[in-house]
Amino acid sequence: MALASNIVVLTGGVGGAKLASGLLDVAPAERLTFIVNTGDDFWHLGLRICPDLDTTMYTLAGLVEPTQGWGLRDDSTVTLDALQANYGLEPWFKLGDKDLATHLLRGEMLRRGDSLTDISARLSRELGIGARLLPMCDAEMPTIVETDEYGELGFQEYFVKQRWQPAVKSIHNRGAAAAGVSDAVKSALTAADIVLFAPSNPWLSVAPILAVPGMRDLLAALDLPKVAVTPIIGGDAVKGPTAKIMRELGLQVTATTIVEYYHGVINGFVDDVRNDLCQFDGLRATRLDTLMQDQNDKRALAEAILNWIAEWRS
Repeated sequence: MALASNIVVLTGGVGGAKLASGLLDVAPAERLTFIVNTGDDFWHLGLRICPDLDTTMYTLAGLVEPTQGWGLRDDSTVTLDALQANYGLEPWFKLGDKDLATHLLRGEMLRRGDSLTDISARLSRELGIGARLLPMCDAEMPTIVETDEYGELGFQEYFVKQRWQPAVKSIHNRGAAAAGVSDAVKSALTAADIVLFAPSNPWLSVAPILAVPGMRDLLAALDLPKVAVTPIIGGDAVKGPTAKIMRELGLQVTATTIVEYYHGVINGFVDDVRNDLCQFDGLRATRLDTLMQDQNDKRALAEAILNWIAEWRS
């Protein structure tokens, strides 16, 4: 049953891309749609950079750099090296030479008036990806991090330039009032049989998606399995600032906190077997090994999630 289902995944970051890769191994590509965070997007050196879209796209195309989980495999940095050597530009945001091809084409298409939805479809198609990649919206909705040390920082300044070390006071998305759910996203969600919330950082990668006007209401109205996968394993994050941000926002680093954050838009939860045993009132829940260290782990987790949902729906 699960393999005949339309599966929509809300995702962002490396953790989300890992689950995406596993799902592609166990479900037909044409049944998979990934709605990807674009709050991380920004303009840099005249180029429109979409880190989460690109990480997901390169992962599904089998092109991602395997060690770091982002960027292109076997890439070089000749262009950035020249900018630093010849013009003194500090290359705080790494752009590989092969990666630049994506950003150049995306920028050209944006300048001629193409939507980010249409651009993402073309780039994915050119790379042979059968699954559908959708930006969370076509408007720019940059994530802004309010910090103790520097005040407001754009997401990439916080995450990359400052290496997510400043203490976080709050997070919001600028420009949300002018954004909206695209026809493509609305169509994907209304045709879905299953909605998954990837084990991405809820506050940095999923919150921007939920901040798109109309998104929460659309998700809440869906009568189908809407399942979040925990980003917390053994009381901590596997990598990245998830646990740090939770503590700085005064939240406990537990699966219960994740469930509470998604209140109203999920009805199922996948916890990790290493976490303390919790009761999640009003939700269906299961405990799985959610640590994805290699492709076998990714495939096994994706299959286990879909099998559990299939039993739920039978």
